[in-house]
Amino acid sequence: MVIDMHTHTFPEKIAGKVLDKLATAANSTYFADGTNEGLRGAMDEAGVDYAVLMPVATNSQQYEKINKKAFILNEQGEENGLFSFAAIHPDNSNFKEILNEAARNGVKGIKLHPVYQETEFDDIRYMRLIDYACSLGLMITVHAGYDVGYPGDRKAAPEHILPVLNTVKPEKMILAHMGGWRFWDEVEEQIAGRDVYLDTSYSLGRITSYAAPRTPQDSAQMSREQFLRIVKKHGADKILFGSDSPWSSQKTSLEDLESIGLSDIELSQIKGENARILLGL
Repeated sequence: MVIDMHTHTFPEKIAGKVLDKLATAANSTYFADGTNEGLRGAMDEAGVDYAVLMPVATNSQQYEKINKKAFILNEQGEENGLFSFAAIHPDNSNFKEILNEAARNGVKGIKLHPVYQETEFDDIRYMRLIDYACSLGLMITVHAGYDVGYPGDRKAAPEHILPVLNTVKPEKMILAHMGGWRFWDEVEEQIAGRDVYLDTSYSLGRITSYAAPRTPQDSAQMSREQFLRIVKKHGADKILFGSDSPWSSQKTSLEDLESIGLSDIELSQIKGENARILLGL
């Protein structure tokens, strides 16, 4: 079983415009059309059985519309292959109500994005909603590290992640982008081995530019050697396959993972077994 634990889609009417806008800001191209149907097509091509959507609320009003769609999608998740996490914003003072509703409707987790939500990850607002989400048994996926569209923004840097791990001690937190995009030295030294999951999204291979690269380094991702070191130190049972589709090709992301030198057992865990257990499939 192959499960992609980190994907994104957008409403069909605006998907194209949203992708073009984000691709221009990030100077990187996209590999699916940003719709649910486009994601399903990419899954069929790559041999992915299930994919989990990671919606982000960029203001405190967006969660209701996003989550209603997530509840409907999840009702047929095992049949259509798509599940969705719920969205929530750190400014939501009614966070307990939002999280209770998500849990009642069978949602397995929430997605947080410190950069898009303009909040440092160890802010007390994040801390309290993460603590409550944990009490409900929800997973918490957080964008970790820099964001390709916001160079230099450190709101999700390890210095803001570590206080959450030390204080809240979340049991089912997932740090996207192998623990911190382009903070991988710090991840290897300070986060690998901690009781937290890492997803592989947007960490292997190379970035395909939307236009001419701003700098030669724009194409570089984590080295294969460092990826293997982090997996060995952290444990394959705490690593989850993610593509960040449409920003990476699911097919290429799987091929990169399969060719890196992991054992069959490690590959099986990362590609789907760990996620299957978390999702209860």
